[in-house]
Amino acid sequence: MQNHKTKLTLVILLFLFCIPFLSLGQSYTISGTLSDSTSGETLVGATVVKVGTTKGVRANVYGYYSFRLPAGKHRIKWSFVGFNSVEKEIDLRSDLVIDLVLAPLSIQIKEVEIVAERINEKVQSVEIGKIELSPAIVKALPAVLGEPDILKTLTLLPGIKSGGEGNSGLYVRGGGPDQNLVLLDEAVLYNPMHLLGFFSVFNAEAVGNIEVIKGGGMPAKYGGRLSSIIDVTQREGNLKKFSGSGGIGLISSKLQLEGPIKKDVASYMVAARRTYIDVLAQPFLPSKAKGNGYNFYDLNVKANWILGKNDRLFFSSYFGRDEFSFKSTSGSDFTFGVKWGNATAGLRWNHIFNSRWFSNTSFLFSDFRFETNAKFGSVNITSGSGIRDFTLKSDHTLYVADNIIVRTGFQHIYHTFRPGEFAASFNSIPVIGGAPKQYAHESSIYGSAEWSLGERFLFETGLRATLFNQVGPYNKVYYNEFNERTDSTTYFKSGKSIVMYPVLEPRINMRYTLTPSSSLKAAYSRTNQFLHLASSSSATLPTDLWIPSSQLVKPQNSNQYTLGYFKNFNKQHWEASSELYYKPMNNQVELRPGAQVFLNQNIERDVILGKGLSYGAEFLLRKNEGKTTGWIGYTWSKTTRTFDQLNYGQSFYYRYDRRHDISLVLMHDINAKWKFNFVFVYGTGNAFTLPTGRFAYFIGANQTKNEPVFSVIDYYDKINTLRMPAYHRADISLNYIQKKTDKWTSTWNFSVYNIYNRANPYFIYFDTSLETGKVSSRMVYLFPILPSVTWSFKF
Repeated sequence: MQNHKTKLTLVILLFLFCIPFLSLGQSYTISGTLSDSTSGETLVGATVVKVGTTKGVRANVYGYYSFRLPAGKHRIKWSFVGFNSVEKEIDLRSDLVIDLVLAPLSIQIKEVEIVAERINEKVQSVEIGKIELSPAIVKALPAVLGEPDILKTLTLLPGIKSGGEGNSGLYVRGGGPDQNLVLLDEAVLYNPMHLLGFFSVFNAEAVGNIEVIKGGGMPAKYGGRLSSIIDVTQREGNLKKFSGSGGIGLISSKLQLEGPIKKDVASYMVAARRTYIDVLAQPFLPSKAKGNGYNFYDLNVKANWILGKNDRLFFSSYFGRDEFSFKSTSGSDFTFGVKWGNATAGLRWNHIFNSRWFSNTSFLFSDFRFETNAKFGSVNITSGSGIRDFTLKSDHTLYVADNIIVRTGFQHIYHTFRPGEFAASFNSIPVIGGAPKQYAHESSIYGSAEWSLGERFLFETGLRATLFNQVGPYNKVYYNEFNERTDSTTYFKSGKSIVMYPVLEPRINMRYTLTPSSSLKAAYSRTNQFLHLASSSSATLPTDLWIPSSQLVKPQNSNQYTLGYFKNFNKQHWEASSELYYKPMNNQVELRPGAQVFLNQNIERDVILGKGLSYGAEFLLRKNEGKTTGWIGYTWSKTTRTFDQLNYGQSFYYRYDRRHDISLVLMHDINAKWKFNFVFVYGTGNAFTLPTGRFAYFIGANQTKNEPVFSVIDYYDKINTLRMPAYHRADISLNYIQKKTDKWTSTWNFSVYNIYNRANPYFIYFDTSLETGKVSSRMVYLFPILPSVTWSFKF
């Protein structure tokens, strides 16, 4: 029955994919690149529309657009938020290439008509569940200790939740943090966190564009994760002149420099950031503790070359590390250090075959590494884990007709998993061990078509096909029913297939225009995930392991159904939207209770698989124009998990199930110098489990005190039956523009995090009175009221 349903779905999608090609008339193409007049950087997402109609296109992530229209006269408008629009009439008798530079609103352009009208992008596009965020908003809003954080800002939007205080993990529509595909210039970041999750790795000074796609409307070009795509693009670098920006805060400083390598031909961008928690703490540490500390740092590099009219080359890279060091204060020769972080590199080539065919081909490298080193006398122990990818991908966009855009491409990833490496030396005698490496190939091809049916209907239909293949070299060890290792093994030589998982992922988005300012949208997407995060903690830690799908660990998959209503009003100064979603998930991953993660050579057998279900409603009201801007978002949702081996096989609330989630963001321009920002968030408390009983048993006697010694064991019944107190807080900030000229801008940010000093729970533990034996629960919270100040500059 299931096979018949799958075949029927594919036939319907193939039919829908082919419909738009049945009627192609005489038409021509307007194409080109849109860029910033002051820096030469391309304008990602700029719009090109035919005035008086809903027909239009958006520039891609490289600023390229192609607009197919019938022959004849048309009035066209090019626009981008925060820039002056350009509008003019063209007589389309052949294909035209029109490259334009748009000027920021403060700069007037001669010989063009300036039009301030906004575009109904959210209403008229076929996209659903998509969010774009400006780095300027991230830097303006209040932040913990003055450090702007992209991921924390995203949690202020409906459907995207934080795990709680001090947790930068994102939980999108009931999914876990490993179900988000986080990309930086197309390269994967496997752990996008600093400071054990308190901050993200994204330096706001280096970021050019932030785009989030919640799973319901995921285009066919993306795959490999169930919940969301977080696609962050770095700044390209100023092609016109040398410039820079930076800031000094309470815990970190940053500096970004950019400029032309060759004016109007090649440019570079370099950004660096480092915390100085370790430096600030040193004067307050006792003499024996000198040398202990923690710091994180990261480096962003990007360069781009315009090779010719139709070719452009980009190189981008990221390197970041967290480092913790400990030195014993007891006089013993014991030191301990931990390092973890990401490294990425990418080389991308844009090529315009003709006005209708744009391509981007990329070769990418991504690496996440966790390392520990401990030394005690003559004993030196080093261990580590991680994952490394090499990726080759090519994406192609074909503008077939005025109402048809076809996207197609392929991707191949070679994964190397390092679940646990171990090396030690005892009196200079080396010992090497650990869990063996694992390898896999992940190959995908996709195709999609965006097409309209009349003036009201717009569709995007697509299909993604993926083959995941775990390969050798690998020595498979067998275990008996008591989970004891046997002498039986099977060796798979290098490249030998161990297990294959071929999957098909249909996707469809639809928009129906109700009025010029309102529309209904619907979407269905099927997604699969072949990589899994094995974690023994509720928090996302660098010690968590990425493991591949295997014979025992099946791929995760989900089907997500989404329905939305979008409305603009008051001359498009206001946007309103509501989305309903329903998301069943299969093969959700958990570890058996008590399972160890690190250096576990039998981790596959400690993985259990279950089902998940998430559904909810999201509402957003946003003001985009005027002295006061901002938004209010509300999410009602419910998320459960079901495992045969947990909770007696009964469904239980996911830890991050949150019935109500509210966010309010206000940004007000007091005058030309001062800007006021306010944030308020409220969320139902996380679900958690407490013991239902405690048992004490006699284990011996204390000979010194002549007293019995007991051991206490907690007894747990059902999972996540309790709730932590609700989470809520309010933050404020004031931005003061100290000086602003054509060559120099100096800004101060004064912010207060948690202004009414709310004690939001981080975790709950038990405290037992030694005198009475009474057990009471205690709550630990992290952040009281925290004032901060940051000085930022731009030149």
